Amino acid sequence: MDVILLVLHVFLSLGIITLVLLQKGAGASAGAAFGGGGGGAGSVFGATGSSNFLSKTTAIFAIGFFINSLVLAYLAANREVQTDSVLDALIEQPVAEEVIEVPRDADVPAPEGFAVPGAVAPDEAFGDVPPPAN
Repeated sequence: MDVILLVLHVFLSLGIITLVLLQKGAGASAGAAFGGGGGGAGSVFGATGSSNFLSKTTAIFAIGFFINSLVLAYLAANREVQTDSVLDALIEQPVAEEVIEVPRDADVPAPEGFAVPGAVAPDEAFGDVPPPAN
């Protein structure tokens, strides 16, 4: 439905532009009224006469353009916005912290024939220290 209204909006705007450009301007007879080949000041400032086809059609197009603008504004204001943005996805989902466990000296095997100074077996690592009391 939005596409139909947008196409109608473009059609109405192009129609208004065309109709306004086709009409004769109010100042076109001003040159003739002020000394340019007859006619008096009454022809410039007098009654314009009945509306012709172009001015009535322009008015209809203008009313349609105005109403269509209001409908499009209403639809745009009340539309559910669904964004698939990467940033929105990052904000919504908490990032899990990655825990990296660093191996101790006793957990890393030494190459064969290589003695690590100060390396102690896991059983002897704490010596005579009693376990903590809970």
